[in-house]
Amino acid sequence: MHVLKSPGAPLATRFAVRCAAGLAALALSAAAFAAEPQVSLKTSMGEIVLELNHDKAPIAVDNFLKYVKSGFYKGTIFHRVIDGFMIQGGGMDAQFHGRRTNKPIKNESNNGLSNDKYSVAMARESNPDSATSQFFINVVDNPGLDYPNMQGSGYTVFGKVVKGQDVVDKIKGVVVDDIHGLENVPVTPVVIQSATILKGDKLVK
Repeated sequence: MHVLKSPGAPLATRFAVRCAAGLAALALSAAAFAAEPQVSLKTSMGEIVLELNHDKAPIAVDNFLKYVKSGFYKGTIFHRVIDGFMIQGGGMDAQFHGRRTNKPIKNESNNGLSNDKYSVAMARESNPDSATSQFFINVVDNPGLDYPNMQGSGYTVFGKVVKGQDVVDKIKGVVVDDIHGLENVPVTPVVIQSATILKGDKLVK
């Protein structure tokens, strides 16, 4: 008479190992997927690293990364600096020449993110859906820029500074003047020398 044998420990162990390995791979995959992109802005005053929040502001983040990947920001300046408010850049070069931009994007200010100190947000005109390449870094908490303020169309926050807060603080304190019809322009240009997406061990932990 044949007696059915129990799979026993070896088979059960192999199954458990395979399950554990699969779960570990899934966990690693999920962690990689969940990681938010980081962008290094190397400026004439030091490096600023931005961590972007794709989960909360997918349109703004995709838009910003498109400009980064194309090399658009290289050679642009922080052309508007107001201590006690924000520093703004990404629109023109040191000769105050503008650059051709992509189409404006939809406002995402109603995403739960706030214009807190060291957050980064999209600059725009009076039309809420007019943001293109320009962005600003808040140097203080600016709750007045949040949704539902500004007639229900605040400014879209899409990330934060995770390294180089000291550089932001240096930039906000530069001497400014009215130049070429623009107000609050740094007398000595603050230039974005490069903008690159960080990967691997370059990421700020």
